Amino acid sequence: MKGEGNLDFEGPRHQIMSSEILPAFSETSNVERKQDLNEDQEENQKPGLGEGFEPISKRQMKKIMKQKQWEEQRELRKQKRKEKRKRKQLERQCQLESNSEGSDRKRIRRDVVYSPLRLIIDCSFDSLMVLKDIKKLHKQIQRCYAENRRALHPVQFYLTSHGGQLKKNMDENDKGWVNWKDIHIKPEHYSEFIQKEDLVYLTSDSPNVLKELDESKAYVIGGLVDHNHHKGLTYKQASEHGIDHAQLPLGNFVKMNSRKVLAINHVFEIILEYLETRDWQEAFFTILPQRKGAVPTDKACESSSHDKKFTRVEGGLNSDSSEEENRNELDSPHKEEKQDKENSTESTVNSILH
Repeated sequence: MKGEGNLDFEGPRHQIMSSEILPAFSETSNVERKQDLNEDQEENQKPGLGEGFEPISKRQMKKIMKQKQWEEQRELRKQKRKEKRKRKQLERQCQLESNSEGSDRKRIRRDVVYSPLRLIIDCSFDSLMVLKDIKKLHKQIQRCYAENRRALHPVQFYLTSHGGQLKKNMDENDKGWVNWKDIHIKPEHYSEFIQKEDLVYLTSDSPNVLKELDESKAYVIGGLVDHNHHKGLTYKQASEHGIDHAQLPLGNFVKMNSRKVLAINHVFEIILEYLETRDWQEAFFTILPQRKGAVPTDKACESSSHDKKFTRVEGGLNSDSSEEENRNELDSPHKEEKQDKENSTESTVNSILH
């Protein structure tokens, strides 16, 4: 019974204490919640957007700030666009001025008159060249192709005996050659599809000198870059096969301080120039590089008459050359070849780009 009495006594007392504590606790909780709400409202209203706006999140605030920044920079963007338009307009104007020559070429291209003359590069000497010379040959062929494409009177361009190292090098370094236009690239030898009586092999060793070009003929240029290691080879082959041969009338119009051996592309370009001007001297002096030291024969004769000790006879032709130049040629046999390579490479790249 004592235990039950204790339970009865403690029960009401516990209820009284709980009823007194609960209202105080609920009041405290309500106050804290109100404070939290007030703080949240104050925090949301910090940007000061004014009354009547709903609270915004941080993400929305970022968007608003970005929009404001974008608006502030509007004038700056307009100014930049104006400057860009002016710059582009100036660049276009400069490009039009610099390409005036190119535009002339395009206009001329519409009035092109194709020559029936066939000009062949004989590539049957592949086995006689090292890879370095094959690459030089490839660059000279590229130059010939580019010049013929923009010539006033383009020739019927043939590349014969195409294969071996040359074809491999072209496949690896110039895959676009398969799409070349206005050129006949054949693996066969030229003698297999052109009649012998139509052929004229151009070689500096020939005793015959061309006076003019017969456009019904097919002129052959030896595709050999050998630095004089196989001197007279093309002349020998032409003679053995009973093919007519001749040399350009270089000695009749030009005196040079350097070798009379011309690069393949120089011979090709001289013929193109002659077809346009019908003047050998103009063709030579338009195409020959300045490093060759070419001067007209009449001026060369006047110069040599003042100082005969600088005259020497070579192959039946007089060629002015100083003792110092002869010594340099003997001491540095590769110097001129290196210069030829650099100039040929530079001119070829510029020609292809334009």
